[in-house]
Amino acid sequence: MLRSDNLAFAARRCFRNSKIQTFSSPSFTSTAADPTAGERNNDDTRSSKPLADDLFRSPPRSGSYTQGDATYLSLARFYSNPPNIPALRGLLDQMRSDPRRFPERLFPPILRAFGRAGLPLEALRLFDEMLPSFQCIPSTFSLNSTLSSLLSSPNSSSLAFPFFRRALRLHHSLNPNLLTFNLILKSLCSPPSPSLPLALHLFRSIPLRGLHPDAYTYSTLIAALARSGRLDDAFALLDEMQLDGVAPNSVTFNSLFHTILRTGDFRRAANLTRYMLLKGCPPTLATYNTLVHGLCRHGRLEEALALIDRMVLRNGLIPNEVTYGALVDGFVKLGCVADAQRVFDVMRERGVRANEFMYSALITGLFRCDCVDEALRLWAVMESEGVKPNEVLYTVLVDGLSRHGKVAEAEDVITKMTAEGCNPNVRTFSALMWGYFRAGNSHQALATWTKLVRHGCEPNKVSYSILINGLCEEGKVKEGMMVWKNMISRGCTPDLMAYTAMIRGLCISGRVDGGMRLFYDMMASGDAEPDAVAYNALFDGLIKADKLIQAIDLLGSMVQRDCDPDEVTCNIFLKGLRWDEEKGRNLMEGMIVRMVKRGRINGAANIVLVMCKKYMSPKSTIWEKVVSMVCNMKEVRGEIDKILGEISCENDL
Repeated sequence: MLRSDNLAFAARRCFRNSKIQTFSSPSFTSTAADPTAGERNNDDTRSSKPLADDLFRSPPRSGSYTQGDATYLSLARFYSNPPNIPALRGLLDQMRSDPRRFPERLFPPILRAFGRAGLPLEALRLFDEMLPSFQCIPSTFSLNSTLSSLLSSPNSSSLAFPFFRRALRLHHSLNPNLLTFNLILKSLCSPPSPSLPLALHLFRSIPLRGLHPDAYTYSTLIAALARSGRLDDAFALLDEMQLDGVAPNSVTFNSLFHTILRTGDFRRAANLTRYMLLKGCPPTLATYNTLVHGLCRHGRLEEALALIDRMVLRNGLIPNEVTYGALVDGFVKLGCVADAQRVFDVMRERGVRANEFMYSALITGLFRCDCVDEALRLWAVMESEGVKPNEVLYTVLVDGLSRHGKVAEAEDVITKMTAEGCNPNVRTFSALMWGYFRAGNSHQALATWTKLVRHGCEPNKVSYSILINGLCEEGKVKEGMMVWKNMISRGCTPDLMAYTAMIRGLCISGRVDGGMRLFYDMMASGDAEPDAVAYNALFDGLIKADKLIQAIDLLGSMVQRDCDPDEVTCNIFLKGLRWDEEKGRNLMEGMIVRMVKRGRINGAANIVLVMCKKYMSPKSTIWEKVVSMVCNMKEVRGEIDKILGEISCENDL
């Protein structure tokens, strides 16, 4: 009640010359007249109507000041932080009923409050209403507050630039400042559909208005260029930034690191690190987290651990949940779940609280290594620590249970998820549908598809692929083709899994020519690049249809497209050759020679291993080609030189 009492005091001070003696609103009632007023709940006070109808009736004026403005401003600020939308709407209604000019400083707190409350369009409408309803000409302050509200929601950020242009057209007195342009640039550069040409044009127009871009301006554009893959343009803008006398900060470099590491260009990332230090910009914890995440993403965990040691020893920075989360995720993706658990335990010992991302990664890894009970125990620990599961975590649990045949438990998880106000998404239903298909229960899988649609989820390429694959696996190729046509008609591009499932279904049903046509359509459209599984489906269909020559021609095309045959490929052709050892050896040695010529040493070595497993030892010339190429690999030569160096040191000792 302290804030309400202060407001009551302000109201009494503003109106001490007024004839009004009492206030009908509980917010302004004297505690002497009402002894229970001090015991009322503050929430009730904030949600009640803030003003009596006669509170601001005919207020006297003194120059440009109207008696009551201070109270309106106090109420606007009071109900804006935190936002109390019903009270703010009541305040605005009271102001509309008071036909006079209001000062502009009343509106920015309300405009920003609408943005924080997730009502950016209401902020936009209030800005448009300022002049006609409140006789207030908006200035840049109100313009920037409205832009901030629009940018607070991803769904309304695209409206910022059209609103900006319309505001300048309607209010000629508006004079945008640098903050205005920074907000507009942020809206134009925001994913998922940035408008970079327009953003660059706007950026070039800033100096024409007598303004100078700052670090935030440049960093916004550099990050957008980097995200869109235009790294050279981003670096050119970084150079221009420094020529303009603006020093880059860690935020500027972090966006570049993120894109460079995503492409795996570690040499360029190392050069950028040195350049960053040269410019006197020390790496922050966010910089280190970006670098660690990039290294873990590409499986370079030893370097990531070394970087964390440097971060702690040289810079005195303490790893946080983002740092540990990147390590846990990296170990899980490499299949080192035990190491991920050790990192998780060390993190908890150091008092760092695990977040949703970390639990999601570790639970996923435990399910993948068939540690179902351990995954469920970790879920229980997560709930006991007060971490509320979100859509991603629930989907991970549903997927893990479904993969291990526990579809009934997965259904219960979805029921619990819905009861707790967390709506299942298309991935949740797709995981359950995949589990039912794997369990051989296509009826329940189709029922899950119906639930997916009824819940308002838009099917994506993954859900379509699971449905097509499940139907074709059960021999329902006709139904699978109907789903395929529906998928195409809805503008959803098939992925590799959908193509492979449909090709396999057509080949199994004896329609190999149809499978070949679909295969060539896939390559012509560029929607997906065939892998060994797709090729193997066609090899199997062609050989069963007594089209061995066509299968061998397709095998040559496979090697030419740098897709390595695997053991399944070899078995299919050996079966087609009726396990003729001589013909099989010649075929596989031919594949090895072609792959060696194309530098596909791993694929060639795998075929050699397959031959050895089948007691079909390659010729000495084949061994020579493969071993020679392996020894010429940079990594191998580096290891050999390292070992020779260690031997030399031991001899010196």
